[in-house]
Amino acid sequence: MKVGITLPQGCDREFLGLDGPTAWARTLDAARQAESLGFESLWVYDHFQVDPPLIDAPVFEPFVELTAVATATSRARLGHLVMAAAYRPAGLTAKMVSTLDVISGGRLELGIGAGWKEDEWRSYGYGFPDAPERLAILTDHLEVISRMLGPGHATYAGTYASVVDAIHEPKSAGGRIPVLIGGNGPKVTWRLAARFADELNLDAMLPAEVEAALPVIGSRCEEIGRDPSTLRVSVHIWGPPDAPAGAARRARLREYRDLGVARVMLQGFGAVSDPGVLERAAEDCAAVGLLAG
Repeated sequence: MKVGITLPQGCDREFLGLDGPTAWARTLDAARQAESLGFESLWVYDHFQVDPPLIDAPVFEPFVELTAVATATSRARLGHLVMAAAYRPAGLTAKMVSTLDVISGGRLELGIGAGWKEDEWRSYGYGFPDAPERLAILTDHLEVISRMLGPGHATYAGTYASVVDAIHEPKSAGGRIPVLIGGNGPKVTWRLAARFADELNLDAMLPAEVEAALPVIGSRCEEIGRDPSTLRVSVHIWGPPDAPAGAARRARLREYRDLGVARVMLQGFGAVSDPGVLERAAEDCAAVGLLAG
């Protein structure tokens, strides 16, 4: 099982009291430290302001942040956990993703989902469609992006996203960009993952919930004749379900590993004020044999 870290970005109020340059310097320090400790991947959210209750606080735009992190690191994979499809036109998303893959030397993971943060959608002028419409937007964007990243020119006519004979080069740094779809919805999101994704990321699910979900995820693959073993499952660990550092977190990591989870993402926001956050996470992971060093 691989272990990634969510980098400081500002969403969790971790930059309160800091100016922009100081916040950025500490973010780069966290990225370099996480890579040096052996974490496999570095992740950012796709948010523009903090969770309610809202407050004036620095938050970095995730594509720009990841691009800068790509130039400051050399090994760790990089991705969004996850992009809100509607925030950018689908063709532009594909172009940005491919460019970032080249800049990073082929280290990008394309993480995408339907989005959920109503205050942000409305504040930034996206409105806030209901969940079925947000999922329909995601579907059309996945259709466009899959064609843009595939061979030749891209054409797709959807309700929410379209391209016509679009030329998209370079498509990657030379290999295939893995697609990660994030979400806990068994009816639509997991079916989209079965169709389009290399990895399905479950948000804050406890081990018992993951165990119950795995047969359903497998059935979504079987519905379209896909071998369930080809769809990796990962878990984003945050908030109340996250076990505290030490014995509890080590036990939790063992549970996910024993279920066959391919990757977990731990939160690293606290590294802004305490570099020991990442050190303690690395110690717990190493104790159960999860970091290469």
